[in-house]
Amino acid sequence: MKNLVRKLDSVDFLKMDRRTFMKAVGALGATVFLNTYKTEIVSALELEETKLIWLHGSECTGCSISLLNAGNPDIAQALTKLNVNLAYHETLLAQQGIFVDGKLANTSELNSEILLEELIEEGNYILVVEGSIPNGPNGSGKYLMLGNRTFKEILGAAAKNANAIVAVGACAAYGGITSADSDVAKDTDYRGVAFSKKDSKGGMLQELGIDKPVINIPGCPAHPDWVLLTLGAVILGKINIPEDLPDVLDQYGRPKVFYPPDHTVHENCPRRGFYDRGEFDDQVGGEKCLWKLGCKAPYAHADCAIRKWNGSVSMCTQAGGPCIACVEPDFPDMARPLYVEAEDKGVLLGANIDTISKVAVGAAAVTAGVHAVRRMKGE
Repeated sequence: MKNLVRKLDSVDFLKMDRRTFMKAVGALGATVFLNTYKTEIVSALELEETKLIWLHGSECTGCSISLLNAGNPDIAQALTKLNVNLAYHETLLAQQGIFVDGKLANTSELNSEILLEELIEEGNYILVVEGSIPNGPNGSGKYLMLGNRTFKEILGAAAKNANAIVAVGACAAYGGITSADSDVAKDTDYRGVAFSKKDSKGGMLQELGIDKPVINIPGCPAHPDWVLLTLGAVILGKINIPEDLPDVLDQYGRPKVFYPPDHTVHENCPRRGFYDRGEFDDQVGGEKCLWKLGCKAPYAHADCAIRKWNGSVSMCTQAGGPCIACVEPDFPDMARPLYVEAEDKGVLLGANIDTISKVAVGAAAVTAGVHAVRRMKGE
C-alpha cells in the first residue's frame, strides 16, 4: 500500500485519466486519497461549490449512519475538502417543520418542504437517494408520504433536475430488505431508483418515464469509502456522465472498482485458509470457515475483505458473522435463510461444499496465491 501511495503521489492528480483515477480510488481508502490530494482537490474546486440533495425513502437510515461513522476524514471534513454543500438531508436538517411555535412557517429557513422545492427548482445538484420507493398500493405510491406528497412524486421531481443520481444502499439500488418476497410484496411494490432487484427495467425512474443514468452503491449498509470516493469522482469530473458509465459500472450499475465482477469477498476472506483445508465451523464463535453457518461470500462481489470496515480494522467474516451478500441485486432473497448453509448452490463449477473440502490443499493454496498476486498487482 505504501509503495502504491508513493507511486500515485508522483502523478499529477489534475492530469490523471479516468482509468488511473478509478484505480487510485479503488486501491486507496477515502482517508488516504483525500489527504494525499487535498491540495490539488482544493485547487480544482476553489471556484465552484457542489450542491447535494440527499433524499430518504423507505429505509432504516443505516447508510447515513455508516457515512457518519467514517473516521478520518469524517463526513464534515470530506464535504469541506470536496467543497460540497449538503443542502438537504432529512436526518441532518436544521429546519423545525411546517409549524414553529404554533405558527405556520412559510420560509425555507424553517420549512424543509419549501426548502426542497426551492432547491429542486434551482437545479444544478447531485441527487443522492437512500431507501427504496414504494409504488403501491396500485401504483399510487401512497405507502410512503412526506407531507402531502408521495415519495414517488418527490423523487421524480428531484431526478428530473439532477446533474447526477447516486443510489446509496441496497434499498435505493435494488429494493433491498423492503422488497423481499412476502405476502404483501405485490401490494407495497418497493423499487430501487433504477432497478427492481435484477430488473433494469423495473426501477422507479422507468416507472416514472425518466431516462437518466444512476450509479448504484449497494450494501446493507454501504461502506463510507464507496460513497465518498464515488461522489468525489463525480464531483471532480473523473467520471463523465453518461459517457464513462458503460466502462465504469457493471451490469447492475455498480462501480467495478469497488464491486469487481471477477472477484468475490470469499477470495480474500481472512478465513479462506480454513475453507481451503475443508475446516468449517458448525456453531457461532469459532475461528474456521463460516460456510456451514450460511456464509454467502462466494457470491458477493465487493472489496470488503481488502478494504475492511470500521477504520479498516475488521469485516463481517473476520468478526465471526457470515457474509450475507448484501451488495447483490437480489439480496436478501438469494441469501435467505441468512444463517443456513446454501446446500443447493454450487461454489465452484457446480461442485458443492463437501466436494470442495476434499480438493488437495496444495492446489487450493496455489489458486488462492494467484488471486492474491493479481489483486496486489491491481489486475
